[in-house]
Amino acid sequence: MAVFEVNGGNKLRGEIEPQGAKNEALQVIAAVLLTEEEVVISNIPDIIDVNLLIDLLREIHVTVNKLDAHTYSFRAKDVKLEDLQTESFHKKASRLRGSIMLAGPLLARFRKAFIPKPGGDKIGRRPLDTHIRGLEKLGARAHFDTGNGFFLLEANDLTGCYMLLDEPSVTGTANIVRSE
Repeated sequence: MAVFEVNGGNKLRGEIEPQGAKNEALQVIAAVLLTEEEVVISNIPDIIDVNLLIDLLREIHVTVNKLDAHTYSFRAKDVKLEDLQTESFHKKASRLRGSIMLAGPLLARFRKAFIPKPGGDKIGRRPLDTHIRGLEKLGARAHFDTGNGFFLLEANDLTGCYMLLDEPSVTGTANIVRSE
C-alpha cells in the first residue's frame, strides 16, 4: 500500500484534481434523460458501476460519445422505452443498484418507467421503498410484476408536494427531485 507522509512546517504548493465520485456521477448521468439536448459531463470516474449505467443508456438508444478518458457527451433524443423491458437491459440493470436512478428522469419526461429490481452491492437491507413511495406521493402509480421482476411506474401528471421520507436516502431524494 502506498504511503502519503506529511511533515509539518513546510508550505504546500501544487495542484490536484479530485476524481469524480460514483454516486454523484450516477445521479448526474441519469439526469441526461430529462432532455433531448446534448449534455456533456466531465470528471466521470472510470469505474464499473458508472460504465454499467452508461451502457444502460445506450441500451435505450441514448447516443453516447466518449470525448476523453473522463468526459462524455449524451443525447437522449431517440429514447426507446420498450427497450427498458428487454432481457439485455434487465440483465445489466439487475447488476447495478444505481439503475433505480433512471426512474425519476424517465417519469418526468416520458411519464413511464420500467425498472428491473436493481442489484449491486449487498450492504445490509437497502429497500427501494423510499424511491417508490416518494414517486407515488408526486402522483406516480407503481406496480411490481413478479413474473418479470420489473417495477412499472406510470404517471399522467406529477405534482410537487411536501413530503417527509420514512428514512434518510440521498439517492431517493435525488430521484424524487428529478422527477418533479
